[in-house]
Amino acid sequence: MNRLLKRFLNYVRIDTQSNPNSKTQPSTMKQKNLSKLLFNELSDMGYSPILDEYGYTYCHIKKNAEGFTSVGFISHVDTSPDFNGSNVNPKIIKSYDGKKIELNSNLFLDTNSYPILNSVIGDDLVVTDGLSLLGADDKCGVAEIMELAQILSEDTSIKHGDIYICFTPDEEIGKGTINFNYDFFKVNYAFTLDGSTVGEIEYENFNAASAIVKFTGKAIHPGSAKNKMVNASRLAMEFHSLLPKKMIPSLTSSYEGFNHLTELKAQVDSALSKYIIRNHDLSKFKKQKEKFEEISKYLNNKYSYECSSVVITDTYFNMYEKIKPRMDIIEIARKSIEKCGIKAISNPIRGGTDGAVLTYNGLLCPNLGTGGFNFHGPYEFASVQQMNKAVKILLEIIKY
Repeated sequence: MNRLLKRFLNYVRIDTQSNPNSKTQPSTMKQKNLSKLLFNELSDMGYSPILDEYGYTYCHIKKNAEGFTSVGFISHVDTSPDFNGSNVNPKIIKSYDGKKIELNSNLFLDTNSYPILNSVIGDDLVVTDGLSLLGADDKCGVAEIMELAQILSEDTSIKHGDIYICFTPDEEIGKGTINFNYDFFKVNYAFTLDGSTVGEIEYENFNAASAIVKFTGKAIHPGSAKNKMVNASRLAMEFHSLLPKKMIPSLTSSYEGFNHLTELKAQVDSALSKYIIRNHDLSKFKKQKEKFEEISKYLNNKYSYECSSVVITDTYFNMYEKIKPRMDIIEIARKSIEKCGIKAISNPIRGGTDGAVLTYNGLLCPNLGTGGFNFHGPYEFASVQQMNKAVKILLEIIKY
């Protein structure tokens, strides 16, 4: 078993699930269990890492030659709250043959349901036992950056400029950059390692916002409710019915935006709906947000009182607007990928990364593929061969 694989298996067994309802950072203290391990491993390599109170692990790999660009690499330690992240029991499939992979007696992976498996036939895969997510998002990226650090500590003949690395908490709940130390991270540009197929360069992401819609009903005994009761549960349903019906995740792809109902709590006197709003196009994004306000105003007028209210909070914006004048960064990634014999591809991200916020805050930070797939659930898997290729790409990027 190669070192990178051992490292990855060790990391995924550590429960680092973040909590969107927490008011602290990190949102769960268990994320620091991995952060402390990374700190110790970097120390053992001879570096002087920093682990701060918020759960960020930083490390400066000092330059050993002149004429190279200062570059950063970033991944996140937390795993998604969308599915169980505890008691991860990874399984290794040697030389995947394209046939059905049984995760357990109830769940399986196959190429019909998950065509992406066709791209990793012949690779060694790491899968789950179907009872938890794997944590390839983003422990593939964490393991690859740590492998880079180890290689550079062992082989001083590899010439490079200043390299800064950071492992962030709480990326999965949109809080991965809240306490990021920009003053420490003195780079010309950086890359997040938080994508899927190795060879991907992602620099277009959604503009993103969250919406919280509160409904206030008028509760009264149903036996005498005629012309008096206003059921808040029905208000929530009516509000949702007035949103564009085809603008939902399951009916959209590529650059198409969506409104996604993530939570609904409802009873007669009150209800609460939570949405995420996404669109690559900024003007369409603004119109989507305006639609929420329009519907709320319509319902308030219809029922002649303030039965609904909307609070919309912007989360992050499309990094392309900031990357566009600096496409030389994308070209560096492209050349590095092609030097490793891999075809470079660019697709719009139907999501976001820490890099989106970092980019808007002045740290240009496109995203690279890591070899992990089917994120946030029991069908998640990683390709060992792709992970090793990702490390080779990083070794090429630092040569510029």
